[in-house]
Amino acid sequence: MVAAGVSQQTRINMIKAVIFDIDNTLMDFMKMKRASVNAAVDAMIDAGLNIPKQEMIDKIFKVYWQEGIEDQNIFDKVLLKEFGQIDYKILAAGIIGYKKAKEGQMTLYPHVKMTLTELMRMGIRMGVVSDAPRLSVWLRIVGLGLHHYFEHVVAFDDTGERKPSPKPFQKILELMGISSGESIMVGDWAERDIAGAKNMGMLTAWAKYGDEFNTKESGADYELIDIADIIGIVKKINA
Repeated sequence: MVAAGVSQQTRINMIKAVIFDIDNTLMDFMKMKRASVNAAVDAMIDAGLNIPKQEMIDKIFKVYWQEGIEDQNIFDKVLLKEFGQIDYKILAAGIIGYKKAKEGQMTLYPHVKMTLTELMRMGIRMGVVSDAPRLSVWLRIVGLGLHHYFEHVVAFDDTGERKPSPKPFQKILELMGISSGESIMVGDWAERDIAGAKNMGMLTAWAKYGDEFNTKESGADYELIDIADIIGIVKKINA
């Protein structure tokens, strides 16, 4: 754990709740996404797709980065753009290949359940703020066996806005009945999770282990090398 200077604008009270992002914070989302796309393209090529594998993977991720990593119609869009039409045999093969690989690759980072269990034992309440659609968030939470830990979950559908908009953070604080100074946000995306929470006056802890952007300065109050570091941070603040 690396402690950074706490912003003067952040009023530190006793921490009553820890709010988590899900993707690349509790679960290794991009590992799952890359493995799933890899399997999908293999399946599409086996079904007759005539394009080099890496070229197709690159095209899929290009659209993901442009239109959102949660795009549920990604293969339709890429096939239509590249070939002017959708071959449903190839599309179906890609979807099935993706889903099979996804089920096997959806895994937690080390020490996640241990950390959540310890926070619960300490009397710390927990919630989730995610940019993903509501059903996708819950499928991950339940699939990973985390649904008993969180009091409230705020997904994109709940506010219609994504982090760093203040609305998702306002929503979770309102649902949990706590002030911003009584909470700490844990997330991997500095520009969304950290910046958005800090603007609301929440303490912030950056999940450095999940960083996908080679972030140099997160701007967070704390940096986590391991998810379990949040336990010591909360204990120190509440002491």
